[in-house]
Amino acid sequence: MTLLITNARLIDPEAGTLSPGAILIRDGLIAEVFDTPKPEIGADTVPQDNRRDAMGKCLAPGIVDIGVKICEPGERHKESYGSAGQAAAAGGVTTIVTRPDTNPAIDTPETLEFVRRRANEAAPVHVLPMAALTKGRDGREMTEIGFLMDAGAVAFTDCDRVVRDTKVLSRAMTYARALGALIVGHPQEPNLSAGAATTSGKFASLRGLPSVTPMAERMGLDRDIALIEMTGVRYHADQITTTRALPALERAKRNGFDVTAGVSMHHLTLNEYDVADYRTFFKVKPPLRSEDDRQAVVEAVKSGLIDVIGSFHTPQDEESKRLPFEEAASGAVGLETMLPVLMRLCHSGDLDLPTLFRALSLNPAKRLGLDCGRLSRGAPADLVLFDPDKPIVLDRFELLSKSKNTPFDGARLQGKVLETFVSGTSVYRST
Repeated sequence: MTLLITNARLIDPEAGTLSPGAILIRDGLIAEVFDTPKPEIGADTVPQDNRRDAMGKCLAPGIVDIGVKICEPGERHKESYGSAGQAAAAGGVTTIVTRPDTNPAIDTPETLEFVRRRANEAAPVHVLPMAALTKGRDGREMTEIGFLMDAGAVAFTDCDRVVRDTKVLSRAMTYARALGALIVGHPQEPNLSAGAATTSGKFASLRGLPSVTPMAERMGLDRDIALIEMTGVRYHADQITTTRALPALERAKRNGFDVTAGVSMHHLTLNEYDVADYRTFFKVKPPLRSEDDRQAVVEAVKSGLIDVIGSFHTPQDEESKRLPFEEAASGAVGLETMLPVLMRLCHSGDLDLPTLFRALSLNPAKRLGLDCGRLSRGAPADLVLFDPDKPIVLDRFELLSKSKNTPFDGARLQGKVLETFVSGTSVYRST
């Protein structure tokens, strides 16, 4: 199939540019990128039916979202590959990288094969699974990393269950280093952060909520960096959310360690005061931080110190959220809301669009060794067309995810996905 998209504003995260242009798609790949919005191409090359006028809207590489929870197997009532895939397409996400914190955990080649088969059958977007680092995510015995890589695992993580035994973690890192595997860590000191619902400070004290010091993130990252130095493993910190952790991350990069870091959309756009009167839809993990921390991680994304932004899509049903704040489950859905929510940072002048898509598309693709995330000839035609200025009022009941636990219900946002392409095929088009 051939498709010509004209009259677009092209967001190129590699070049760091936003400029008018057009893109020619052929056989699922970007065949040509034009620096003029309406290139002269004959009807015999591209029929009129295969031409799309973008009407001056933004065209960018599709989002690569690392750390998405799909609740298959075990909790399909919260989210399935079908519903998550539809939500991803509606949010401009063309590749979802799934977490292994299912029930049971994705810790064997057989479970991983089930996940891949279900994803291929049900999801209209690319799905790449991560596998557990230790069996059952219990932190006692590492999984069969080599076999899981052969079965399609793109990275290994125990998610928010931090491996407490440093010897087990060092052995897993050494083995992963020998195989070239990527380990995704959750930087937290597990004893300090156990049971925490908020970040320590005046707000947590006034609300009487169990809290965790920001130093727990710094301590967890320091331990992981020491093991990275010892083993030489490829490492990605899933979420860096505090000012105190940033110097350690900067030193690790300066020392040449193979380290990257991510942050969630929620920690970039919300702070601890958004919890207000115990609103459980704002309970995420790690807990929301101070406004100073939020501003610091936004600046870290801008400078490139933090490489990746993710939705950390975590579906929870009403029964697990409609509880006292301390007892409520952590997490929020984000596949469909991520782009309009993050456009807040662009409209406020904190980030420009090429920088935003560097963290949403280019950097996560590079970290996983994927060819997508770029607007260049030969790259996969995984693209999102969106209107950055379109005002919307978010209604959680209109979301395509099975679970509706978003902290942005009723929020006034600017930015709407108009169409999403996966390998050159339109998988979502706004009505």
